[in-house]
Amino acid sequence: MTTFPDGFLWGASTAGHQVEGNNINSDWWAREGKMPGMEPSGDACDSYHRYGEDIDLLADAGLTSYRFSLEWSRIEPKKGQFSNAELAHYRRMIEKCFARGVTPVVTLQHFTTPQWFAEQGGWTSPDALDLFVRYADRATAILDGVEWVVTMNEPNMQAAIMTAMRRMQEQQSEKWQSPTVDGDGDGDGEEKKSHSKFLEYADPEIGRMFVRIHHAARAVLREKTDAKVGWTVAAGALTALPGGEEKLREIRYGKEDVYWEGARGDDFVGVQAYSSQQVDADGLVPHPPHPDNTLVGTAYRPDSLAMAVRHAWEVSGGTPILVTENGIATRDDAQRIRYMEAALAGLGEAMGEGIDVLGYLHWSLLDNYEWGHWEPTFGLIAVDRETFARTPKPSLGWLGGVARTGRI
Repeated sequence: MTTFPDGFLWGASTAGHQVEGNNINSDWWAREGKMPGMEPSGDACDSYHRYGEDIDLLADAGLTSYRFSLEWSRIEPKKGQFSNAELAHYRRMIEKCFARGVTPVVTLQHFTTPQWFAEQGGWTSPDALDLFVRYADRATAILDGVEWVVTMNEPNMQAAIMTAMRRMQEQQSEKWQSPTVDGDGDGDGEEKKSHSKFLEYADPEIGRMFVRIHHAARAVLREKTDAKVGWTVAAGALTALPGGEEKLREIRYGKEDVYWEGARGDDFVGVQAYSSQQVDADGLVPHPPHPDNTLVGTAYRPDSLAMAVRHAWEVSGGTPILVTENGIATRDDAQRIRYMEAALAGLGEAMGEGIDVLGYLHWSLLDNYEWGHWEPTFGLIAVDRETFARTPKPSLGWLGGVARTGRI
């Protein structure tokens, strides 16, 4: 039996653009009509209007925490033009959490940015830091009572997405493939190898740029709120094949370690792990075909969570850890439960070694929009694309039972 401490956060996560619908002022919305092979988000899960039902389902199941993101492009649809109505909308979400005894974990930026920000160069523009800090400062007005704030989600994956889009434009590729998807799950080796190269983004200077922005936003949040502040990092749980040790160090430094180092001094760091991948002398090795592979082509590796937590703890210098994403894209909900059970057992072992883990937030609460694709289903709750009817899966009840008892 694995037992978790009192006060451990048990919950699930979502991202605004993936569930809200009609984020018409975001850079992703603008891309969706232009990138070949990229499905539109459209109404998504209509959570902009149905967030109350989503929070109720989470709370009724026994979960105690909900991670969701503010949509910057709604709050600042035009440069310097802030919407008090949208800020009030997100405050209502926070209040709904409080009313249900749910601890909100608020992410200020989850992949998307306003289109005007993207048009002026996005994160590489000279005033990106000042613009994001201004937005963060404005957001503090609705964060009263919020205990957990994430400045930005997976800046290392954002760097990979920036690279993937640039290479797609340069190569005039015919079909968009999200970096969150490991090529075509049934594709040939060359296609998957080529796609894996998108994920080898390893320019440490891009990482240091994001660290500077994160630290500046952190300072404002600490000045104006009482929240614990951190950011989240996509963890690859990478391992080296014989001869790949040097390549592993190279890839992992730019892909992850710059960001773990950037979490030093934070109140917590969000670990987001799904699978493990090997590295040889040439780089990332595509996930081999296997019946248990997920709908995004990755290997079934629940042990990746404990691997990622140990690495994050080491490189961040002992920064407390909040698991902000962990899950599996599958149509088989029994497989999802098996995955969670094994992942949590491994997490408990890591905690037994003295690693300070504060909570586990599953990805995702809902089957949602996977950055250009609708097929991958990560959710604890199924969503009808036509009616938006929510249908809880057995996995939601299973995780709620773990939350109620504090053990597996």
